[in-house]
Amino acid sequence: MIDFARVQKELQECSRDIEESGIKVTPKSENIARLTGTIPGPMGTPYEGGTFQIDISLPDGYPFEPPKMQFTTKVWHPNISSQSGAICLDILKDQWSPALTLKTALLSVQALLSAPQPDDPQDAVVAQQYLKDYQTFVGTARYWTETFAKISSLGVEEKVQKLVEMGFPEALVRSTLDAFGGDENLALEKLCSG
Repeated sequence: MIDFARVQKELQECSRDIEESGIKVTPKSENIARLTGTIPGPMGTPYEGGTFQIDISLPDGYPFEPPKMQFTTKVWHPNISSQSGAICLDILKDQWSPALTLKTALLSVQALLSAPQPDDPQDAVVAQQYLKDYQTFVGTARYWTETFAKISSLGVEEKVQKLVEMGFPEALVRSTLDAFGGDENLALEKLCSG
């Protein structure tokens, strides 16, 4: 059984220092076993300036079992699947400890962006590029960050306008876009499903 009191406490801890860490965790709905994590791309990496969304599912055994996390923002990285967003990180598997929290797990994912482990890849193609042609890897990772992880404020206004024209209330459109990190398609899916 999920320890919901602990999850609530962890959510409060994340929102308390969001300005400092940039890490945000929000429930997808009333069911706090389904969450969305947001991490900023680390400075000095090809991911700098990007905002990355991570889907978080808490298993029934949480916090004694690790949360299931996968990127919903496309990212070019040896330890993250470029197809599914699956993350290869020991603390999300056999090195999990109940002493860890959602925030520490997201900080570890953010640290993984800074320090890829190409010898234990999730995406073999990206790992090979990282090892054999580092400059191309950096260029591709930067391009993916620019394309998939950056949301310009002008783009947000255009997305809001487009969704409002479809008949959705502006306040709902803004909160839904915010919840999905500006992803217009996911926001539209959510708006249409009620």
